[in-house]
This record gives sequence, C-alpha cells and structure tokens, in this order.
Amino acid sequence: MTLTLALIDEARRALRGVIHHTPLERSGPLSEALGVDVWLKLEGFQVTGSFKVRGALFRLAQLSGDERARGVVTCSAGNHGKGVAWAAKRLGVRAIIHVPSTIDAAKYAGMVACGAEVRVSDQPGYDETEVIARAHAAEAGLPFVSAFDDPWIMAGNGGTMAAEVLEDLPEARSFVLPVSGGGLAAGFARVVTARVPEPTIVAVQHEGSPGLLRSLERGAAVTAMPAVDTLAGGLEGGIGRGPFEVLRDRVGRVTLVTEAEIHDAFRWMIDTHQLLIEPTAAATVAACRSGRVGDLPGPVVVVVSGRNVGGDTVRALLRAS
Repeated sequence: MTLTLALIDEARRALRGVIHHTPLERSGPLSEALGVDVWLKLEGFQVTGSFKVRGALFRLAQLSGDERARGVVTCSAGNHGKGVAWAAKRLGVRAIIHVPSTIDAAKYAGMVACGAEVRVSDQPGYDETEVIARAHAAEAGLPFVSAFDDPWIMAGNGGTMAAEVLEDLPEARSFVLPVSGGGLAAGFARVVTARVPEPTIVAVQHEGSPGLLRSLERGAAVTAMPAVDTLAGGLEGGIGRGPFEVLRDRVGRVTLVTEAEIHDAFRWMIDTHQLLIEPTAAATVAACRSGRVGDLPGPVVVVVSGRNVGGDTVRALLRAS
C-alpha cells in the first residue's frame, strides 16, 4: 500500500462523523508579523486533544478480525498512544503502548483512561523506545502500529487534515507543519501539492532533533536521532522512510526552533489567543514568531497539533516567565 489521494479520500469517508472537523482561527498578531493572513489549524479541539487520532482510527479499522482479537502494539511519545487507545476502545481492540520514560503525565493518564496497557520504557528517547516496542510486537506475533511510517496513518493524520483546510480555506498557499517522524507532514503535503497551485511547505523541527533536515542533506532517511531534553517530546526522533520519500521533493524549507522559543510560544498562545496548547504544538508558532520562515505567499496555514499537557508542565512554564 502506498500513500495516494484515493487512500486519503477513503480516510475522510471513514472518519466523517466520528472525529471532529477542527477549526481554523485567524491570528491577527501572526498576520501582522508575517505581512499576510495567517490561520491556525487548531487540532487541540480534536476528540483526543490532538490530530493523532485521525490516523490511529483509520489504521486500526484496517485490522482483520483475528488481529482485532489478538491486539496491537505501538510506541508513542504520547498523542499517538492516546489516539490508538481511543480507537482501540471504540473498536474493541487490545492496545499495548510503549512510551519513553519522559512521558508527559497527562498523556500517560489519557492512554490509561481509554483502557490501554501502557508500558513505560527505561529509555528517555522515542527511537530507543520504539526498538523495544517493535521487539515486543515481533516476539508476541502482534501487529506493530507505527506512529508515522504507515500509509494509513499518513492518510488519516495529515491527509484528512489538509483536506479540511482546503475545504475551509481553498485560497491557502503556504503551510507551516511540525515534523518529527513525518506522518502528518507527508499526508498533508501529498494533498496540497496535488490541489494547490505552487504551494509553499515549511517544515518545523526542534533544533536538537532535525531528522528531516539531516535526511535532506544526506539524500536518505535518517530514521534515528539521539534523545533530546525537551518538553516538546512529539518533535523528537528520526523520520520514517515512507514519509521522507513523500516529503523530499515537496518541502520548500526547514525551520529549526529552540527549546526556549517553544516555551515562549507556549506562553504567547495563552496571553495572545487564550489557548492552552502543548509545547510540541507551540513549535510552529515559534517558527513564525522567529522571523526565520522567510517570505510566505498568503494565506498561510499553521498547524497547531494538540493541547495534551499536564498541570505540572504548565505551571513550570508559566513560572519560568
């Protein structure tokens, strides 16, 4: 199976009426800063608080009856796991989720609340934890559900989101997307490069985990990166081979952001938009505020990927201001 527009259309049909069509909100301050209309795609309003449920539900819906009965294994920095847990509960599937030792408490609680079995790794990084999860899946003979390197995940996560954006704002021309494993960005890019005249795609990465940038420099997917000390755990890790093949000729530029810029953007979203988002989701906002995204044709759509953040993290970030 490959990522096609037909698969993305299938994902839209499968998810319609089950997940939310999330809002676009114009950002006056970012529009003024960039000199063009800027709109925020607010995935924090999704049913699990992030976009990840889109791909998780579409992927689990493909399981055979026998696979549903036996269950699945996955690895997650948080939001994919919560999406898998939610989808598994809805479909009656057992879900075993491996998470890094640095997992945010709110994301952990969300997975457990949906009935998933959550196994906390002794490793702080995503890539090291995925090795453990894949070994477990192979030993147990269970399907491994990748958070990003899977055509159904890409179609659900980024593909359906992009289709919503173009339905609401067909004149959109530039798209600022968060990238770690690349599933969201690949699905999104597949749609907009087919349906938007000369789109500009900006990939945003944590400066300590620039898997896509390193892959573009080398001409091959860098699938593992060292663990990063960050509150934006969803930005950590290498890029998937499948997503990289989609993105390598579609991304116009890569913007790296610092941990401090992410923290500042988190607080700025509360002060300016009265929106509580998670640090990972603040990265794209940080990129736009940094002045390093370059000149962008408007309107610009900035993906704000989720809201799942624990109280301890929120209090620490607000005290740091």
